[in-house]
Amino acid sequence: MEFHFLCTACGKCCFGWLPLTLKDALTHAGRFPLAVIWTPVKPASKAYDITAKLGLATRTLNKKRLAVRIAPTAYIPPSLPCPALNADNLCEIHSDKPSRCRTMPFSPYREESDQRELLVPRPGWACATSPEAPVVYRDKTPVDRDDFDRECRDLIAQAPILRTYGEWLLATVPGMIENLGRAAAKPRGGHMAVSFASLLRRLGDVDKPAIAEAQLAVLGEFASKVADQPALAEYSRNYSAWAWEMERLTRR
Repeated sequence: MEFHFLCTACGKCCFGWLPLTLKDALTHAGRFPLAVIWTPVKPASKAYDITAKLGLATRTLNKKRLAVRIAPTAYIPPSLPCPALNADNLCEIHSDKPSRCRTMPFSPYREESDQRELLVPRPGWACATSPEAPVVYRDKTPVDRDDFDRECRDLIAQAPILRTYGEWLLATVPGMIENLGRAAAKPRGGHMAVSFASLLRRLGDVDKPAIAEAQLAVLGEFASKVADQPALAEYSRNYSAWAWEMERLTRR
């Protein structure tokens, strides 16, 4: 079976959390408020093996196995537009957009053979999916795979860094394992949002004060955007707390 798809760069899908490669997170630190999203995946999931490969494998306090996706993420409420959209609701960084945007609707967090449901048109899609659009998926594999393969390579290359960071955080922060277990127990799965500063501190050859300075400005901007919205109180708390952590990094 063939699937047709053509991105129109209209910004219709650019809302909410956007997983980034570590390279993209650092490149766009002056544009997106960053977090590290931890997503536990149970062994019964088709994504378990690839999640363990790109993230880490651990066990809950009651010894149940979990794979954990650890993803630097543009942490934006779904009710707010992507900050990379211009006044016409078009992507203003289309030629330099993150890998996740380039690869969509595919996801390297899934096996190649498990991409089909991501290509089924959804309400609100403006992308072309008619037979006139290019064929993008055939015989359970992407047809034009350059962007998909590039993101896969970046995720594989960064996996040892994120795994070392993840194991360190699990070992040093009380409650992390318990919270992962609670997130995994939710009917549709859950997530944990952790400060990007916790990862930035663990990176080697990176200008930490410069990245922290860029993030400090972005976090302040988004804290102002959500300040008077009770429904976004969790975002407000996180932006403020994470800005404090970034401010400490700017002094180093």
